[in-house]
Amino acid sequence: MHVKKDDLVVVISGKERGMRGRILQVLPNENRVIVEGRNLVKRHMKPNPLIGREGGIVEKEAPIHASNVLLYSEKLDGPVRTQKRFVGAGGDLFASKEEALKTYDNAPRRVPKVRFSPKTNERFE
Repeated sequence: MHVKKDDLVVVISGKERGMRGRILQVLPNENRVIVEGRNLVKRHMKPNPLIGREGGIVEKEAPIHASNVLLYSEKLDGPVRTQKRFVGAGGDLFASKEEALKTYDNAPRRVPKVRFSPKTNERFE
């Protein structure tokens, strides 16, 4: 997925459009994310004294489809699209794994990847 837990994102469609929030949970099997304070729904909870839960109406965050959120860029002060890039030996970014491997003296077992915004030249670690 293009977003991870604790990323700051902007909702780009739906009733919460333009709102920012931090990702609390990623649901990769469903391709959805839960954003803090966004897409609130009300649940009617029954009291359960065995686990100490009071009854009543509780508001909680519902999942949002991952395609409806974009990473927030501080440089742009708004949402940005990102790409995955491979990191070379000097910290340079490459589009392919083979190009990045050529920069190493001793080839690592795994070439690190980062999310990169070509619009702002930002890295999202």
